[in-house]
Amino acid sequence: MTAHLLTLLTAGDPLADAVIAELDLHGTPARQALDAGLSNGLAGLGTEPPTAVASLLRHLETPPAWVDPLMLHRGDVTSLSIPPMWFQLCSVTSALAHTYSSRATAQQLARTGRTTDLAAPRLAEAAVWARQTVRPGGLLRGRPGYLATVGVRLHHARMRADAIEDWDRGAEGLPTGQLDMARSWLGFTLTAFRALDAVGIGVTPDEERYLYQYWSYVAHLLGLDESLHRDIGDHAGAGRLLDLLDFTTPAPDENSRALTAAMIGAQARALAGTPGVDLSEEQLRHLIHSVLRRTFGEESADRLGIPAVPSSTDLIPLISRLNREARYWQTYSPAAAHEARRRALAGPTQQLKAAAVLPRGCSHRKATEGARPDAVAA
Repeated sequence: MTAHLLTLLTAGDPLADAVIAELDLHGTPARQALDAGLSNGLAGLGTEPPTAVASLLRHLETPPAWVDPLMLHRGDVTSLSIPPMWFQLCSVTSALAHTYSSRATAQQLARTGRTTDLAAPRLAEAAVWARQTVRPGGLLRGRPGYLATVGVRLHHARMRADAIEDWDRGAEGLPTGQLDMARSWLGFTLTAFRALDAVGIGVTPDEERYLYQYWSYVAHLLGLDESLHRDIGDHAGAGRLLDLLDFTTPAPDENSRALTAAMIGAQARALAGTPGVDLSEEQLRHLIHSVLRRTFGEESADRLGIPAVPSSTDLIPLISRLNREARYWQTYSPAAAHEARRRALAGPTQQLKAAAVLPRGCSHRKATEGARPDAVAA
């Protein structure tokens, strides 16, 4: 497997890369065909689209034999069982920090020189994409999660096209290539649930298997090489893949640390202004630091510049106990589990009011246009 990973260091996504080249060549007509095909399907186009656009649409509209259609209608019931506030604080935050730990990705995102200004938009885009992706029916053709996921795929292709001319393949591999995409995919599966476990929100083996079955289809839509995800059915398998990726990935650099710090600050500010969250921005920042250090381990957290939290201000022990109790009552029966998912699907205000107890005290069009090369790499 290690030898195979090394071959993927310079592997991109041929279907999406060809679409970006075709959009640059043909302009508006190709873009209109792509937009219409993603919304209505290849068969719904009145005229034959450009070759690369047609190839991508055929790929997207041909689900692998292992996909369960009922699963797509249900959505990611494992992620939907997580209280929305904890999904935002743990899953999205840890997934982005995990993405930024790739030196190649961090260097590319930092090229804009606007790390702090863009932290909040990147965070918001990642959260919206994740929520659209896990919703019931979200990955069906033309639905928001499907469009957003393909948008992420095309955005990755745009980033590769913009960076390829001055990128040193021998030193870093292909920019935003297969291994960086695999790291991002692991961010919303393995890393996210390690972070949730750190605050006392665990999942059962059956929930784990469902999570990876669902996200394997997300990986298919994202253009991830099937060898990287198809055989992964639980956190243990995902952990083995992560170990291999870490073996082939250079350590985080100052760009990784700057992006991570800016994202943590943006997350703390956003949550501090949320109804139902009664922690200060400083307390939330300390809480996020504590979650991430437990998620990544002390050594990796140090490399990402995540500060240690004094035991006197560490809220995790209390929060974990409260969440374990809350999780029991949220999932002890099918009716309780259904109610937890209903709350997760509520509107933004209701979502945050329904969060677990805290101690008191991008569209596909934008992705392909190149106007936001600094948008979130998910």
